[in-house]
Amino acid sequence: MSIRINNIILNIEEDMELVREKAAKKLRISNNAIKEFKILRESVDARKKDNIKFNYSVEVSCDNEERLVQRADDKDVKLETVEYNDEFSYGHKLFNHRPVVVGMGPAGMFAALLLARKGYKPIIIERGQQVDERTASVDLFWKTGTLNLESNVQFGEGGAGTFSDGKLTTRIKDTRCDYVLDAFVKAGAPKEILYSGKPHVGTDILKTVVKNIREEIIKLGGEVRFSSKLEDIKIKSGKLHSIIVNENEIPCEALVLAIGHSSRDTYSMLNKRGVTLTAKPFAIGVRIEHLQSLIDENQYGKFAGHPRLKAADYRLTYTSEKLNRSVYSFCMCPGGEVVAAASEDKRLVTNGMSYYKRDKENANSALVVTVGPNDFDGCSPLSGMEFQRHYEALAYKLGGGNYCAPVQLVGDFLRDRLSTKIGRVNPTYTPGYEFKQLSGCLPPYVIDALKEGIVNFDRKIKGFGADDAVLTGIETRTSAPVRIERNENLQSSNIYGLYPAGEGAGYAGGIMSAAVDGLKIAESIMKEWASID
Repeated sequence: MSIRINNIILNIEEDMELVREKAAKKLRISNNAIKEFKILRESVDARKKDNIKFNYSVEVSCDNEERLVQRADDKDVKLETVEYNDEFSYGHKLFNHRPVVVGMGPAGMFAALLLARKGYKPIIIERGQQVDERTASVDLFWKTGTLNLESNVQFGEGGAGTFSDGKLTTRIKDTRCDYVLDAFVKAGAPKEILYSGKPHVGTDILKTVVKNIREEIIKLGGEVRFSSKLEDIKIKSGKLHSIIVNENEIPCEALVLAIGHSSRDTYSMLNKRGVTLTAKPFAIGVRIEHLQSLIDENQYGKFAGHPRLKAADYRLTYTSEKLNRSVYSFCMCPGGEVVAAASEDKRLVTNGMSYYKRDKENANSALVVTVGPNDFDGCSPLSGMEFQRHYEALAYKLGGGNYCAPVQLVGDFLRDRLSTKIGRVNPTYTPGYEFKQLSGCLPPYVIDALKEGIVNFDRKIKGFGADDAVLTGIETRTSAPVRIERNENLQSSNIYGLYPAGEGAGYAGGIMSAAVDGLKIAESIMKEWASID
């Protein structure tokens, strides 16, 4: 048990060392009476641009805690005992074969990590390469347009999040989040992610983190097999019997299916095998780029560039009543770049990426519009996936091939005309780009909604709709287009032993929520099966 104190306020010029002093003051004790002190959360309050403040929540341990909380008589001071407990009643069923985890993204990685820490010795199969080799393949693609269909921005060690901003924010309230953050720090992430209100790692540090987590899994008896693709599953009497990997059959009783949102061939295989799938809503649109200095000035006013402040971000939403659709920013990357993120031949898709320092010239974000089953052709559970493929193929063709992207400036986009030259904002997308009208690769209702959204967002961030802001097409992988249905035990609703997990199964949206879902899946397995040790 410890004391949690919220709403400790510092102005922008006050030193962080004062947080402890102010916590002691709230408890009416001396600094020396605090035995243990931990910052739980730091956030920036920039609502008043001329008076930016930092808000802290802290955890304090000291003598007579219950009496101190009562004496403080402050709603921001309370006793707390909430933390993740990874000890529970384990199952007794004996494995004939080691559990298998498909996918080394956040969900698969954390399912495997928890299983390994508890003596279950999982086997991880990952269709892509280990992260260093994968990085070389991705760099080659960005430079030349030569795409490795099995190891790219979507597939490989670390999952799609490895080539992103490395955001660790989530809207879920789950004590497992602390377990994930602690594991990241142990593996080399900066300690500030434990308390930052908007934690992020950056693609450069994340690559080291995933390697170190892999090494821990191996040290604990797990096994990781790269360039190993799940090709098929065999089912007998409604139970998983075995899996086919690189044409080899592997007996399997428990399979964590953490395939990521872009494993379209795997979705097709599962559908063919009768696994219950449903089409689900997602969003499509473009990437928008501005100068990072514009975003900083809007968010921080005169304090833009202050050494205590990091590159500013934003989160914007708008609902078009006329079109009955939501428009919103997604995966905003301060000081980052727009990257090619294709995983299929002759289909183009973009993503955003930042390094830890977020010190590039441009800010970028997905600007997307909601779509759903009513927009898709047919009633197949894979109809949303085919919808994505259709528009990605149009974008590839519109860009002229070789994964060059279609680009249009915001002013020209709003006026339905072709762009002819770049302004202050230079597009960061590689392998290259062509000036095209984005109406050639997106549905008309998405174009109309984006126009409404940009006009609305310009009222919130002055300059958001500037004529020379850059739009790059297209963004389609905001979330999985398919949900793999599961029951209350987190198994497939109709196949015993199959555990759909994370973003690819339709149950998460980002690194943190996917990792937490992976932990839940591991717990479900452990509650039924005994460890191998």
